[in-house]
Amino acid sequence: METVTLYRNIAKLKGIDMFYFDTKTEGRPTILCLHGRWGRAETWVDFMKHYGKQYRVIAPDQRGHGLSSKPVSKYTTKEMAEDIIDLLHFLNIDSAILVGHSMGGAIAAYLSAVYSKYIKGVAILDKSAADYSLDTEYKNIPLDQLRDPLTKDWPLPFSSLNEAMSFIKQKMDSDLSYQYFMNSLVETVDGYKMMFSSQAMAANIANYENWYHLLPGIKCPVLLIRSKSHEAVPDEDFIKMQSLVSCYLAYEMSEPDHNVHLSNKKEFYGYFDEFLKGV
Repeated sequence: METVTLYRNIAKLKGIDMFYFDTKTEGRPTILCLHGRWGRAETWVDFMKHYGKQYRVIAPDQRGHGLSSKPVSKYTTKEMAEDIIDLLHFLNIDSAILVGHSMGGAIAAYLSAVYSKYIKGVAILDKSAADYSLDTEYKNIPLDQLRDPLTKDWPLPFSSLNEAMSFIKQKMDSDLSYQYFMNSLVETVDGYKMMFSSQAMAANIANYENWYHLLPGIKCPVLLIRSKSHEAVPDEDFIKMQSLVSCYLAYEMSEPDHNVHLSNKKEFYGYFDEFLKGV
């Protein structure tokens, strides 16, 4: 059976170097995958293998994450979206289907509304358009002093792999969340550290904004998927988002995990296949 090869590369963009996976599937439409906060391109490997024969599938480490640059900046949705446009230009890609998980969903929505000529369809996975960021006091901390509220008190660097695995497993609420963070664990001379920038995570949270106003501007087909838990996308938000887009499919997964693209792959790919039929 033919397998899908994932190629690894660094794109030299205007402001950053961006690591990305690429199936390099020739003569096929492009799907561009955007991971969530604290994540990496690695979260899309199964998706890339699944669709990599029919589509050219690309998944970058976004700024502040993984093997990409981590400059001190605000990490706004606008700033991170502009990186993706730069990536499309770098790769000479005229248009793409976007799929964004969590933070990546907000960036995908922004791209679809503001850079619509590049976007043929957008899938927003378990992300509300409401603003659930930190309080205003946190937003007034100097940019270079911001620290990720989730991991700032972790005993980093971990002295051993076993210590890291044990601690992260205890902190996470599911095996998928555990693996999500383990994807960003890296060994250094000083010990095991996380590959994402603490400043970047905090800045992205502090500068996050409500984006309901963007939804009416999205004219391409939209796929909305939330988890069974409703934790990330409450009923009110899910209904409001659907009311603001003109061409959409909306589904709720049978599993409660936030990683909706991994929690039940057969179910998820069934929903995604229906979405692709309309793109």
